[in-house]
Parts: sequence; C-alpha cells; structure tokens
Amino acid sequence: MPPKDKKAAAGGDKKAAGGDKKAAGGKGGDKKAGGDKKAGDDKKAAGDKKAGGKADDKKAADGKVAEGAAAGGEKKEEKEKVAAKPKKVREEKPKSSRRQRKEKYRNKLKEVLGSYRNALVVGVDNVGSNQLQKIRLETRKDSTVLMGKNTIIRKVIRELSGTNPKLEALLPYVVGNMGFVFSNGDLSKVRDIVSANKVPAVAKSGAYAPDDVFVPPGPTGLDPAQTSFFQALNIATKIAKGSIEIVNTVHLIKKGEKITASAVALLTKLDIKPFFYGVKVQHVYEDGVVYAASVLDLTEEDLLQKFFSGVRTLAALSIGASYPTVATVPSYLQEGFRKLLAVSFETDYNFNESKAFKAAAANAPKVEEKKAEKKVEAKKVEEEEKKEESDDDVGLGGGLFGDD
Repeated sequence: MPPKDKKAAAGGDKKAAGGDKKAAGGKGGDKKAGGDKKAGDDKKAAGDKKAGGKADDKKAADGKVAEGAAAGGEKKEEKEKVAAKPKKVREEKPKSSRRQRKEKYRNKLKEVLGSYRNALVVGVDNVGSNQLQKIRLETRKDSTVLMGKNTIIRKVIRELSGTNPKLEALLPYVVGNMGFVFSNGDLSKVRDIVSANKVPAVAKSGAYAPDDVFVPPGPTGLDPAQTSFFQALNIATKIAKGSIEIVNTVHLIKKGEKITASAVALLTKLDIKPFFYGVKVQHVYEDGVVYAASVLDLTEEDLLQKFFSGVRTLAALSIGASYPTVATVPSYLQEGFRKLLAVSFETDYNFNESKAFKAAAANAPKVEEKKAEKKVEAKKVEEEEKKEESDDDVGLGGGLFGDD
C-alpha cells in the first residue's frame, strides 16, 4: 500500500476514534443527566415524604388535642355532677376533756386580764394544792388566784396585747413555777394575806436551803448506841440519863447551800421540820408597770422621808452653785430675814416680826440669871445633903466605939 494511503487510513481511524470518544462522551453526559434527574426525583420524593410525615404528625396532634378536650369535657361534666350532689356534713368529733379544760382556762384568763388592773406575780415552789385552796378562800372577796401553764399564759397575753399593750410587761416574768393573784384593792394587804400562809416542811436531800438551820442543844431522846452518828457529823454530845444530849448549838445547814443526806437523816431522827414553805410574792404588776415586791414594804413616812431627803440634796446643790430653784426659796427667805433682823437690832428701826425677837432678847439675861440662881440653889441643896450624910456616919461610928 502506497504511503499516502496509509496516512489517509490512519487519519480516518483517528477520526473514527475521536467520534467514538465523542459518542462515549455523549453517553456519559446522558448518564450524568440521568443521575442528576434521579437525584432530584429522590430529593423531591423525600421532601414529599417529610411533608407528609409532618402532616401526619399534625393530624395526630390535632387528634390528641381533640381527645384531651373531650376528656376535659367529660371531667368537667363529672365535677358538675359531683357538685350537684348534696355534700355530706362532716360529723365533728367531740372535744377531749383536756382540750375543754384548756379552753376554759384560756377564757378565764382573758376575763381576769380584762377586769383587773393590778396583779401579784407569785412563786409557788413546794406549795401544795391544799395551801393554795386556803389562800383562795381568804382572798376570794376582792381577789382572784390563778395558776396555769406558762405556754397558755404567754399565748393569751400576746393575743390581748394588740388591744392592751400594757400586758406585754408581764411576759418576761412568766417563767418557772409561778402564778397570779389579781386584785383591784390594796396590794400590800393582799400580799400580807398570801405570804402569811406558810406550812412547815421537812428538808429534802439535794435541794437548796432557803434559810439557815440550827440544831438547839439539849436532850435528843436517842439511845447511846447512836453516838457514832453524831461523831461523824462532828457534833459534840454527852450521855445524860440514858440518852444522847447535844452540848452546843449546831449550825447544821447554811442558807443557799445544798442539803446533804446526813443532815436530812439527823433532822429526821430529831423530828425537826426546819423550813416553812409558802407562796412568795416576787413582783407586782400595776397598770402596765412591774416592780419588785419589796416596794410594798415602804410606808407613807418612808416615802416622805425619801422625798424630803432628795429636796434637801437638790437645795444644797442649788445654793452651792448659786442657781435659784423652788427648793432654795425658803433658804433665801430665811437668810434675808436674818439680815433684816440684824439691821433692826443695830438700829432703832422696828417691824412687827423684829419686836418679838427684841423682847425675847431683852428678857434673855433675866432668864439666864434665874437659871444661874436655880443652879446655885441646887448645888447648895446637894452640899447640905452630903453634910447630913457625913454627920450621920460620924455619929454612928462614935456610938460603936464608945460601946467598946
């Protein structure tokens, strides 16, 4: 084959190959186009499916809401039916006796706090019910004795303090074993009645002694076999007429100290009840003011004495500071009168008050002379009496010697 034909054939093959590649490229483009179209269809289908799912969810939610509304309506109808039914009346349980007593005491406390302006705050340690009953009988005419629980008392006072703030002054003293004696009369007389009712009591081991305890000397009535008991307590004893006798007074218990078991045993053997327990008046409530019970011991004379003592002190301070006050007016008047009287004595000027003083001064020498004469006469009388006594003694003595 000639060279030209070979070249022509090669070129034709190349063209054919290019055409095939182009065709292949076209097929590839067709494949790509088909792929894009397929992907778009899938996305569209997925979007449609998602939208359909949301629609289904929305429908389901709407259905649940509808079901809830229906259920709510049914519940509302049931509630209306229940409300339409007549309600059963609850049967109240009867109050216990303890609650009834508390309510009764609360009402009584409110009543006395409203009707009485004054009260005695008392302590009732070691005081029995029989003793309190006697005090109630003695003070029932114009007073009311009231004991109770401190918690209820505080609660009632706080409730009434809104209308009567003066009652708040009692709250700090509602402590311990205490009570009230309400009265609108003379509190000092009521205090005397309450304090006078005392009962003897034996000593208790471990308690604090309210007073000193002394064991008097003398026979005890105990047999000599119990001498060792007194020796253990360092008490001097002796045996007299077959029984133990205490020699000296023994200070067994001191005030404020704890009572020992040995002291209680001795007092029991001797049958001594050393203490007297009664209602103690601790504080006084008077129309919103609380003060110590010792203030009731003051008499009118004590109050006047304290008042004038204060006035004298104030007057002395005012005079020393040259500061005139009402308390210094009498002192200034006295000083002025003394000066006028001195001028009247030194001059011939007289006034009504000075005449009396001048007359007394003129009679003063005569009075003094009379006093001096009386003294001289008294001395003469004494001397004469002494002489007579001495003469009598001499005469008796001479007679005796003459007989010898």
